Amino acid sequence: MDPELDPFVPLIPRPNYADPVAERTMTAALVASLPAPDTSALEVTDAAVPVPVRVYRPRDTRGAVVWLHGGGGIVGDLDTEHPSAARLAEASGALVVSVGFRLAPEHVFPAALDDAYTVLCWLAEHAADLGVDPDLIAVGGMSAGGGLAAAMTLRARDEDGPPIRFQLLNQPMLDDRRHTWSARAFTRTPRLDAENLALIWRANLGSAPATPYAAPSRAADLSGLPPAYIATAEFDPLRDEGLAYAVRLLQSGVSVELHQWPGTFHGSQAILSARVSQRQNAELGAALRRALETSDQPG
Repeated sequence: MDPELDPFVPLIPRPNYADPVAERTMTAALVASLPAPDTSALEVTDAAVPVPVRVYRPRDTRGAVVWLHGGGGIVGDLDTEHPSAARLAEASGALVVSVGFRLAPEHVFPAALDDAYTVLCWLAEHAADLGVDPDLIAVGGMSAGGGLAAAMTLRARDEDGPPIRFQLLNQPMLDDRRHTWSARAFTRTPRLDAENLALIWRANLGSAPATPYAAPSRAADLSGLPPAYIATAEFDPLRDEGLAYAVRLLQSGVSVELHQWPGTFHGSQAILSARVSQRQNAELGAALRRALETSDQPG
């Protein structure tokens, strides 16, 4: 473990996804106890499109990203994601549209994906009104949100949907089969472990079998997808599926930037005092900024 992260590990409560209400309450209280992000350089507005969104507008932005929060698809909302979304907008210079998608187990697949895709279509249709270049729209997310973002690129490709410039996948949740080494071996890693991962997938899928839109690692064809930045954490059950997905994208002719962060665990970039977290967050923003700089870069 990174020496700057290690002292925090005993202080981090293990999530209880078997009790979604309690876990949501705990997460909301934890985020509310943290210092509020500085949004003085951003214009922040809430809307319903009809999915609830929070829009973060930096000055002189041209590109945008549909951003999807983590929490296993069970926990999280616009308020709990507020610090991360604001930080991404400031670091990237992109207009960030944070999505308040429906949560499991009350709403199983494809509810969250439908919500996310609705927001993507809304953003593409209203790009001019928002001052956004429609050729500079990305999708991204953390954990379960990263899986949703990956699924959105598959759906947009298959349905000839809005053009997606880039996918920003931070520690993405991609494979319900949980058959990688990390998914089987990490039984007590901080924030996310094998047991909780099994609960998460059951909550999201309900009684239905997984499809590639629910678990993008199941997709047989990854060709024709947008370039990707994929970040993984060393002590994370999702690590190996993220690495494998990156390799499969590359083998399908998709440009990929891959960063495996040593000494980190799932979501540890929220510990902002650690230098490795500062690097992680800065690189997420920088990768998005590079991808949305011009509309004539290779896709």
